[in-house]
Amino acid sequence: MALPAIAPYSVPRQEELPADRVDWRLEPDRAVLLVHDMERHFVDAFTPDSEPLDEVVPNIGALAGAARSSGVPVVYSAQPSGQTPEQRGLQLEWWGPGVSDPDQEAIIGELAPGPEDVVLTKWRYSAFQRTELREMMRAWGRDQLVITGIYAHIGCLMTAAEAFQQEVRAFFVADAVADFSEQDHRMAVSYAAKRCAVVRSANRVLAELVGEHTAAV
Repeated sequence: MALPAIAPYSVPRQEELPADRVDWRLEPDRAVLLVHDMERHFVDAFTPDSEPLDEVVPNIGALAGAARSSGVPVVYSAQPSGQTPEQRGLQLEWWGPGVSDPDQEAIIGELAPGPEDVVLTKWRYSAFQRTELREMMRAWGRDQLVITGIYAHIGCLMTAAEAFQQEVRAFFVADAVADFSEQDHRMAVSYAAKRCAVVRSANRVLAELVGEHTAAV
């Protein structure tokens, strides 16, 4: 059961984002940056050299660099290849066996983890499920999660929803996530803003990561 081929589309810009329901501000000493499912297996479904990834990948890279410079932990979640039916669970029925080629389980080179970054093995939609993410955040004394990666309406949104239920403030970066389509992407942004997260542009998150508390474009 192959992933769909993803046609180019434009990611939402700052002026298109929904209004916040809460007045959360990103604080570097409380935050963790999540880079979700940027393995080659998933990235290869997108049209090369076009949006959304032409916008999203550089934005994630910039956010990861700023996070490292600001002392914000960077956590990657990535699925392993060769999962057994028991490990795959219900995802086997919905999506097939998942990553089959070990070469395809690697994070893309442009976003390769740094030596101090954490790479979590991911088993379900949410990056919290069957991982140590929540325990690590508690140990670090952090309760804010900046969410980037793919796919916006599946794993990224489910992670934001679970963060809310675990008393973690989620910051959903609208132009640092990508999806099957513009419709799916905008649905994820809308739901996150209405129910479980604040939605930000990458530029605004960058400004907050480096301590610039002015309005960013």
